Amino acid sequence: MPGPAPQDHPYPDSLVPGEGPEPHPQLEPVLPLLGRWRGRGRGEYPTLEQDFRYEQEITFSHDGRPFLRYESRAWLIDGSGTPLRPSGRESGWWRVMPDATLEVVLSHPTGIVETYAGRVSGPEIELTTDHVARTPQAKKVTGMRRRYTLRDGELQIAQDMAAMGQPLQHHLGARLRRYPA
Repeated sequence: MPGPAPQDHPYPDSLVPGEGPEPHPQLEPVLPLLGRWRGRGRGEYPTLEQDFRYEQEITFSHDGRPFLRYESRAWLIDGSGTPLRPSGRESGWWRVMPDATLEVVLSHPTGIVETYAGRVSGPEIELTTDHVARTPQAKKVTGMRRRYTLRDGELQIAQDMAAMGQPLQHHLGARLRRYPA
């Protein structure tokens, strides 16, 4: 006997508190992240010829267990905001521990998998890579640090990177606002 149709999952993800499954109590410190966020950012790095602008959409959801599903898509834009081409993409899981520490696993289609350890401290989240694994042809990324700050209805993101022989330094910064689910 076949299972439910793909759109009729018996345990759907929830993007909005109060809709779908009850969030696990351990998710309390990260519940404000639930939903879809969209905005713009700028990127730079010493190994790049020039800085770039991008638009990004991030989705956080849960299925009632003590972790968030995370997905991010970005695309390069020109100075007027016109999309130029797809850019970064990643997906993974944010596992929230009872003491508000986080363990995060993110994978990229470019052959990179990152594991992070971090902490939620009020409206701020800081994550630092514990391990970076790469496929043989992937860019030589050796470390990352991410900071997420919720302030005045905005999700601010700063990302530092150590890659291609460069030390850990600023790479990306974006400001996103909640977007309709």
